[in-house]
Amino acid sequence: MRKWYVPLTVLGIGSVGAFLLSGRGRIILSDLAERFRGAPDRLLEWNETTLAELDRIQTALNEIAESLQPQHPHIQAGR
Repeated sequence: MRKWYVPLTVLGIGSVGAFLLSGRGRIILSDLAERFRGAPDRLLEWNETTLAELDRIQTALNEIAESLQPQHPHIQAGR
């Protein structure tokens, strides 16, 4: 089976290349290029949303940690 790896790889890459050079392949490539042009804006928006969500999570965790602290600091746990 190993002797077929290279020929099948070449055939597969050649087929993909032939498809991309065809009319339909060029349309698909231009659509992909157009989508990638708008990607940075969407990534920045996602990044800002994610940072805001992480801030809300951090605030909630801080509130939980404060609520778990002992109310009487002079009493030590376990003694």
